[in-house]
Amino acid sequence: MPLQELKRKLLAQKVQLERQLNAIHHDFQQGRTADAAEQAAERENEQVLNSLEYNAAEELNSINIALQRMEHGEYLYCSRCGEEIGLERLNAVPFTTFCIHCANKSA
Repeated sequence: MPLQELKRKLLAQKVQLERQLNAIHHDFQQGRTADAAEQAAERENEQVLNSLEYNAAEELNSINIALQRMEHGEYLYCSRCGEEIGLERLNAVPFTTFCIHCANKSA
């Protein structure tokens, strides 16, 4: 059943993102060096980690919403117009809430 495959895909992606966020949080908890030159490089790394953390958290939130929509029987339908999203689109972007038509309107 395609819906079960999509759910497995979402759950696997969720686990991967949770691990990524845990690794980022672990890195932030590490102490920083006292060397001023190294601190500049560490600040750059922190900016990259902040961006990765934000993106991972956003995607994780979208996945959680998709899983909730599955539980409520809303997953296959566009949250804007109510039409079917289509399995091809859900396979490409399993956490989308919009059909292709509505997604193109918001872009």
